[in-house]
Amino acid sequence: MTTDGQFLGPAGVVLLHRRRIDDARGSFERLLCAEDIRRHGHPGTFAQANRSVTLGPGTVRGMHMQLAPHAEWKVVTCTRGAVHDVVVDLRRGSAWFGRHVAVRLSGDRADSVIVPPGCAHGFQVLEGPAEMIYAHSHPYAPGAEFGVRADDPSLAIAWPLPIAARSGRDAGFPDLAAAWPGVEP
Repeated sequence: MTTDGQFLGPAGVVLLHRRRIDDARGSFERLLCAEDIRRHGHPGTFAQANRSVTLGPGTVRGMHMQLAPHAEWKVVTCTRGAVHDVVVDLRRGSAWFGRHVAVRLSGDRADSVIVPPGCAHGFQVLEGPAEMIYAHSHPYAPGAEFGVRADDPSLAIAWPLPIAARSGRDAGFPDLAAAWPGVEP
């Protein structure tokens, strides 16, 4: 039951296509396989897994990441509902710095996204409730938490719906220019 992948712009960002087996009882799919994702650059080790449920369409979570030395790889999967999933490259010196890629993830499709260290991740609910599963290569470190505003004009993220809700923390994240002074996107 191998996983195929498709690189999406910034180095290390991969859309994984899992193989789903359907029969009269329903379906089965492997959400994570360290061997499969190592082929796409992820170290294949996991320190924790998280689950979020976001209720309403238009709600945005993000753009989140952890800074070094706690920078992490993530594998992100939507198991219910549908989301507009976004990865922003915030690696200084990257040809993709300040640019993003976006894909639709849904519980109906067997896709996941690999998010490399140095990239911020977020999503907008298209069909709710949306359940997201995140596998992280490093444990959460509150002091290393970082983010940029999802509606920063310099990121030019075309959210499919108006932003209906987000947390105060997410709304308070800085724009990219304030977060990385002296670095042009």
